[in-house]
Amino acid sequence: MSDAMEMQLAVPQTARAPEVTDRSIGRIVSVTGSKAIVLLDGTKGGQVRTADRPDMGTLLAIDTEKTVVLAIVSALSVPVPAHRDDDTEIWIAELGLVGELWRDKTGQATIFARGVTAYPSLGNRVRVASKAELGAAFCGEPSRSVRVGCIRQDSTIPAMIRVDELLGKHVAILGTTGTGKSCTTALILRAILERNPNAHIVLLDPHNEYATAFSEWAEVISPRNMQLPFWLLNFEEVVEVLISDPSRKAEIEILQELIPIAKARYSAGRARDNQAMRRSVMPEQARFTVDTPVPYRISDLTGLIDERMGKLENKKDLSPYRQLRTRIDSISQDGRYSFMFGSLTVYDGMTQVLSRIFRVPVNNKPITIVELTGLPTEIINVVVSVLARMTFDFAHWSEGKVPLTLVCEEAHRYVPATDHLGFEPCKRAIAKIAKEGRKYGVALCIVSQRPAEVDPTILSQCNTVFALRMSNDRDQAIVTSAITDTGSGLLEFLPSLGQREALAFGDGVALPVRIKFDELPPDCLPRSTTAHFTEHWQRSVGDEGFLEQVVEKWRSSDIGAGGELAAPAYIDGYVPELATEPPRAESRRHDVPPPARREPGPPGGGYGTGRPMHQQPTRPATLRRDSAGPGAPAPQPQEAAADDVPGSALKSLRDRLIQRQQR
Repeated sequence: MSDAMEMQLAVPQTARAPEVTDRSIGRIVSVTGSKAIVLLDGTKGGQVRTADRPDMGTLLAIDTEKTVVLAIVSALSVPVPAHRDDDTEIWIAELGLVGELWRDKTGQATIFARGVTAYPSLGNRVRVASKAELGAAFCGEPSRSVRVGCIRQDSTIPAMIRVDELLGKHVAILGTTGTGKSCTTALILRAILERNPNAHIVLLDPHNEYATAFSEWAEVISPRNMQLPFWLLNFEEVVEVLISDPSRKAEIEILQELIPIAKARYSAGRARDNQAMRRSVMPEQARFTVDTPVPYRISDLTGLIDERMGKLENKKDLSPYRQLRTRIDSISQDGRYSFMFGSLTVYDGMTQVLSRIFRVPVNNKPITIVELTGLPTEIINVVVSVLARMTFDFAHWSEGKVPLTLVCEEAHRYVPATDHLGFEPCKRAIAKIAKEGRKYGVALCIVSQRPAEVDPTILSQCNTVFALRMSNDRDQAIVTSAITDTGSGLLEFLPSLGQREALAFGDGVALPVRIKFDELPPDCLPRSTTAHFTEHWQRSVGDEGFLEQVVEKWRSSDIGAGGELAAPAYIDGYVPELATEPPRAESRRHDVPPPARREPGPPGGGYGTGRPMHQQPTRPATLRRDSAGPGAPAPQPQEAAADDVPGSALKSLRDRLIQRQQR
């Protein structure tokens, strides 16, 4: 054969070289619904090329006529292992078919779509997806996606989340304590806020840890500056606060009857001031229900209770009224409830409350962090219930023009799986967002360390799930049951995930993927780091001033917002009639002035006077808690009835003290 002929034969072989080069790793031997089985290529000794050896979670590609089918490795096995080194083994890979790339006119596979329309056939070759195919599949539409990390298969490919799909169909972030749930939540929310500076997010923070993560963007609402007037509560929430025992039917019926009348009286008083109400309309006319969010005065409510007691002749019938009156007085005088009952005056500030919580207008603070630490334990679920219910109602009545996102940290507290636990109205309000919120632009984000303790109905409504490391079998089973994606085989990795790693499923991500999250800067981390025991135990804390500060904070947490005692309350058993010197609050250091806290309110009125709390006018101990307001007579000092429970207690205490002095 001549040299020229050899060169002619060599050229076509060189030209066909890229086609001859086979990067496939096996062939399809079974297709069942959304799953397929690949018989991996092997050589003697069962060796496959190391560079192309598939791993769990690896994205593989299967070429068809018009598409490139994408599949995720969900299981690897050797059904027929070799007994000798020179024997050939059979290696099997189980795949989950998750999507496909459509070819354009040039033959390039660039358009990704979830689901499979053209299934692979038996004998089709399988290969590892190229970098371009990974980018087309995972990156999605850049204008509507944000980066949160990188994919484990190729660290150069960003892990993107699709914001509209993530929030539009709810999201859950689940993982064992210490795996990075708080950091993951902060990372995802910060990525969204960087791209959407006019967002409206409400984050329930039970441990006061997120303020540092959103210092430049957050409106922080804590018990010291919270204003949530009692009249915003619906009837079930009012009953929980004032009665807290559903078996006390008589007191519940009293409230159900009198609250609408109190609302009508307040409305009538305002209308008379504005000369906008006909004289023929009586205040008691039932124009309001117990759930209508309009203001009313506690003084009107207690006055109505006194009126009813005065009309009763049978002393046995007075007991429910006395108990209810005593409870109302106790709650309204408790400093811990000052954010709800501590207003000196009552006015219709619902607009201001909604503006602050839901950030309308945003004013460069697109996220509201509601810190719950410091609130009375028995009322936290009520506060969450009010916020969740108002979130849905606001979105409903605004016709979805202001999309909202409610983030529930430690969600198992508010929506427990067990029926008799938690506060049913709170659970029902969050469940309503989960089931119907998408129609009105309300997104729900569930964050929990115990998925098994979260209501499964609510968890199943979360279309996107970020699953961090979990070791508990029950938690793993709950997450597995909530995942309907074909890549659910990845959940076998849950116990072995590393720090800042998660498995992501659902419409919020292009494909089921194992993500390595980006690291947050130190100044953007939440205060959720684990205590360094060995570091702190190397030195002794011997300063007595440290304990004094701890005790001061401890006691002030029960005094209430702003550090002021709620008047009229007695300090350390102080009784005005018996004291020879003014009362002294032991929990306050005399050389330190009380912190100034300005109450929000309109000019010249409102439920705040615009002055610091320690400069607020004091009231006599016998006056009612709130002022009468416009259109109503000024409150008069109340005489304690001889058969009234608080009066009897004070009389008994006074008699004992006098006897002790005489001895």
